[in-house]
Amino acid sequence: TYGFGARLWKPVLETRQGAVVLAYNIQREELLPSEKAFAYKMKLGAMKRQAGRPPKNNSCQSGTNLRSDEELGNQVGESARSIQRYIRLTELIPGLLDYVDKKRLQFTVAVDISYIDKEIQTWLFEYIKENGTVKAVQVAALRTALEVGPMTQAKMISILVNSQPGRKQEQKITFSEKKLRNFFSEKYTAEDMESVILELLDQWKRGEITV
Repeated sequence: TYGFGARLWKPVLETRQGAVVLAYNIQREELLPSEKAFAYKMKLGAMKRQAGRPPKNNSCQSGTNLRSDEELGNQVGESARSIQRYIRLTELIPGLLDYVDKKRLQFTVAVDISYIDKEIQTWLFEYIKENGTVKAVQVAALRTALEVGPMTQAKMISILVNSQPGRKQEQKITFSEKKLRNFFSEKYTAEDMESVILELLDQWKRGEITV
């Protein structure tokens, strides 16, 4: 029989393991974001289990009024917000997390991506692989579109391309049929009129006709 003590042993063991992993990692001069992410997640989970069920104000039971993430932040020299952001990185697919470690994907952008469905994260990984990276404004545009309706990979690519920083907005020029009929007889279809206009513009570009 395992008895009451057995139920207490696992949380205590995990708490110690979390502390050991975190202490070992922090001794290194430079930590990868992924290493911080999983170490902080493990340690924070261990602290919460050690404290037991938190009181209503969510403070940890360590003689302070700090939340667990605030207490951990004090231990490792990070803000509670930074702790939570690092932990968000554990929600990324491995390929994107690797891009964060390699500084190919900006940390804050990666945090925003972590809230996106894993399948779409895979599409983002493929896009970054082909195009280098994505910017915050592109991810913001994508997340806004996701709130509106379903997403396809082709639609995602279109959103990312059109929301690139510095990209000029395409200007759409239209002509009403009524205006064009002043120059074309009824026998010309819309396709015929378009073909003639493009041909005339091409001749103008080559200098064959002047305006």
